[in-house]
Amino acid sequence: VQLQASGGGLVQAGGFLRLSCGASRIMFRAYDMAWYRQAPGKERELVASITSGGETTYENSVKGRFIISRDNFADAVYLQMNGLKPEDTAVYYCSMVERGLRRWGPGTQVTVSS
Repeated sequence: VQLQASGGGLVQAGGFLRLSCGASRIMFRAYDMAWYRQAPGKERELVASITSGGETTYENSVKGRFIISRDNFADAVYLQMNGLKPEDTAVYYCSMVERGLRRWGPGTQVTVSS
């Protein structure tokens, strides 16, 4: 599997970004997908996930601000991030479990200035 995330950047607090992740070499629609993030000096944490059936879960601090979605025709998963805060600054990773192993994309940097 290959995962490729994009859409990160520098934004002011209160702004928005939309992350995209394309997946290849898999039957995308069959897999649960997730976004993780890792801030400097902190452990990687789950931000949001979406099952193959479209059920979503969110980390508490992003509930009501972030929306995860998927397009099974485009083999892509998205993370719409609204009302960004400086504490959202991190490298964001697209991820999935394939053949019992968690797979990671290369990550995209999100920086929120105050």
